[in-house]
Amino acid sequence: MDPVTQGALGAALPQSLSSPAKLRWAALVGALSGMAPDLDVLIRSANDPLLFLEYHRQFTHALLFIPVGALICAIAFFPIVKRTLSFRQTYLFCLLGYATHGLLDACTTYGTQLFWPISDVRIAWNSVSVIDPLATLPLLALVLTAVVRKKVIFARAGIIWLLFYLALGVIQRDRAETAGTALAAERGHTPIRLEAKPSFGNILVWKTIYETDGLFHVDAIRAGLDITYFSGQAIEKFDSSMLSPKDSRQAEDIQRFSWFSNGYLAIDPDQAARIIDVRYSMVPNEIDALWGIELNAETPGEHVRFVTMRENSSAKLRKLAKMIYP
Repeated sequence: MDPVTQGALGAALPQSLSSPAKLRWAALVGALSGMAPDLDVLIRSANDPLLFLEYHRQFTHALLFIPVGALICAIAFFPIVKRTLSFRQTYLFCLLGYATHGLLDACTTYGTQLFWPISDVRIAWNSVSVIDPLATLPLLALVLTAVVRKKVIFARAGIIWLLFYLALGVIQRDRAETAGTALAAERGHTPIRLEAKPSFGNILVWKTIYETDGLFHVDAIRAGLDITYFSGQAIEKFDSSMLSPKDSRQAEDIQRFSWFSNGYLAIDPDQAARIIDVRYSMVPNEIDALWGIELNAETPGEHVRFVTMRENSSAKLRKLAKMIYP
């Protein structure tokens, strides 16, 4: 999730197990440790645009790396807090803060390699958007209140709130998947696979995407007291067998991008040399990808170009808002 939520949850867990006298320092090292795994975004290469996709949410987010990551954080932060905390206490608070990060990221849709190096499977429970004010603001307010009033009860209340919200997101996800399956059946489709993902900033409107007969079908579903459908679009699934030459560097990059995108690839309708990740769009019933890769047939020995497409974001947000608040 976003750094604010990661820091707030990273602070809340150490706070909840701290004494009142050390609560502020527990919040500090916990918050910094809770955000630390995202330093993996610095692993980049000017020559290989997809390198960051492989390493973001990889080893720094893995469950087995938590004790190591916490130790690095404790060594870094101990000089700041040594007058108040022992190294053992610092490490404990760093461990608790660091441990929250990967699990919280796995609740989003992006995919987190929790079981690295045993497996490179990207875990995505699809229960909350990467940015969701209703998840973050109450948690942050309670963490800050705990700091000001030096009472752990507020930190514990923040954790309870976030767990409740994530559980509600799971219920909403399952409702959206059920509705998406019903919509596919109405069309006479039997999906090979179907997923529901929360749209930006909420768990009320969901993007559903399912695959059938070489096509991806994208729709939006508002899972309120009643189910509301916003019919969307369909697009042909990208066929890697059409690549030529198949052993080029760009062909390898497409396979890497396919792994990152869980195979949800298609040719951009507006750009024949661009392959898009169909899973993400600002307006959930549209095939209007947020990112993709661009090929150059004249230079198959060079890496692909990674591109983001976020034009007209304000207009797209207004469309989404009309789905949330009809």
